Order: sequence, then structure tokens, then C-alpha cells
Amino acid sequence: MNAIDLMIEEHKNIKRMLQVIRKYSYKVLKGEEIDYNDFFKIIDFVRNYADKHHHGKEESMLFNKMQDELNQAIKKTIQYGMLVEHDLGRFYTTSLEKSINEVKSGNDEARLDVIANAISYAELLNRHIDKEDKILYKFARENLSRESLEQLEKQCREFEEEAEKVGIQQKYMNLLEELDRKIK
Repeated sequence: MNAIDLMIEEHKNIKRMLQVIRKYSYKVLKGEEIDYNDFFKIIDFVRNYADKHHHGKEESMLFNKMQDELNQAIKKTIQYGMLVEHDLGRFYTTSLEKSINEVKSGNDEARLDVIANAISYAELLNRHIDKEDKILYKFARENLSRESLEQLEKQCREFEEEAEKVGIQQKYMNLLEELDRKIK
């Protein structure tokens, strides 16, 4: 599987987690008993699979190649669109973690913040992924030089092999399966 196809596959996994986030948020809204520690598992997935693993490849590989090689308009799209949205996602994740800790400390009203931050993250990432899959990745495939695409393939393959050595992909696919089963 080539690098861009792999990133699209990772988006499918991330979108599955976004559905899990939505279902957990709905349970909070309805006042159902939930294990708030599951939100920490969600945060682990978001930080280490969606952000560090997936966004790490985008930011250090694909986006850099695009900014180095392509026109000013794409540079602005990446810098003021994609990277800003990655940072906003990190903000929502940190805010979600803080609000979960508040709930666990007895602040029942902080459940509103759990819902707000979780849903804000999920909505942001759903829109973000659609832009990348439908516009940015397509633009990269059609406009990056063959040499750049080959370099991207090599970098991505090496990145994936290193991650596989420590079990990143399997760990987070197992976590996704666990939470998805638990919330149904």
C-alpha cells in the first residue's frame, strides 16, 4: 500500500474512533453510568495513533514535501488550514482530559465540558479528514514529482516499520476494537 493510501486507511480508523467518541458523549448526555477511564483510552488513541503516528507522517513527510515543491497556495492551505486544525485538535484533547479529571474529582457540571470538547474534536476531525482525503491527498498525488512520491514512500515505509517494532499499529487497533465493542 502506498503512503497516501495508508494515510487514507488510517483516516478510516480515526473516523471509527470519532464515532466511539460520539457514542460515549451521548451516554454522558443521557446521564448513563460510564467508565470515565475509557475517555483516557480514547485520549491515548487520539494522542498516539491519530496525532503522533498519523499526523506525524503528514507533518514531517507529506506536508513538508508539498510545501517544498508546490505553489504558494498549497503552502498557505497547509500552514493556515491543516496545521492549525491539528493544533486545534490537540487543544480539544487537552481540554477533554482536564474536564474528565474535573468530573472524576466530583464536579458534575464538568460533564458539559466533556461533551463539548469530545464533540468539538470529533466534528473538527471529521471535516479535516474529508478535506485531506478529497482535496489535499488528491492534489499531492497529481502534483508532487515522481521523485518526491518515491521519497515519501521510503520515509513512510521506514516510519511504519519502526512503529511496528514497538507494536503501535496493533495496540491502537486493539484499543479501537475494545472501545467499539464496549459502547455498542
